[in-house]
Amino acid sequence: MLLERDVASRHSDLVSHPVYQSLNSVESIRIFMKYHVFAVWDFMSLLKALQKEITCVNVPWRDSEYSPEIVRVINEIVLSEESDLDSQGRARSHFSLYLDAMKEVGADTSLISGFISDLIPDDLPRPIREMLSFHLGLASSGQVHEVASSFFFGREKIIPEMFQSIVDVMKGSGISCGGLIYYFERHIELDGGEHSHMAERCLEELITSNTQRGEAILVAKKSLEIRSQLWDFIKSEIDAG
Repeated sequence: MLLERDVASRHSDLVSHPVYQSLNSVESIRIFMKYHVFAVWDFMSLLKALQKEITCVNVPWRDSEYSPEIVRVINEIVLSEESDLDSQGRARSHFSLYLDAMKEVGADTSLISGFISDLIPDDLPRPIREMLSFHLGLASSGQVHEVASSFFFGREKIIPEMFQSIVDVMKGSGISCGGLIYYFERHIELDGGEHSHMAERCLEELITSNTQRGEAILVAKKSLEIRSQLWDFIKSEIDAG
């Protein structure tokens, strides 16, 4: 795959980011969730952009111009993200699972609730505004291989390792938050297995030229850089108490 040196280096830096070791108390988890929830939310715009382009969501229906294999890939990922099963066997979106976990641990949901109600990011911290601007802009006007690159390198490929680091610290610190642990472990299971492989196959099929490969690499670097900046910000908020 196109995991060239700079992308691999940024991936490695994110896997070992110091923010994970800070998540050793309920208070730090609350701060983390208050801001990380925006990444949970804007992930869906990237996924929906891929669904809109690769599958048919129009009436009248027409068969997709893409291969049935990647149509299936996208539909299967959407199915899990929008209607997975919670720990009680009830259908829930992953975003709803995360909000439930925020409430369980007592994290502040007012920032994300206020944003979703009007979608105006002016009052959000700068790293979150920049993350939303990049991903929503990519979802609305990016080329499909660029969206797929951000989706794969910035989310599906990196998430299992990041979340495993968080789970290890939380369990080692004896933090009781069943909903959040379930959310993380579900993504480790899905993204560490089928979703990551699906997203990679999708990206490989969508890249058909060296020019597109270069564009995909640039987006991958930017996506990883934005996640690193979000982690830096959250770490500074945790350190400030």
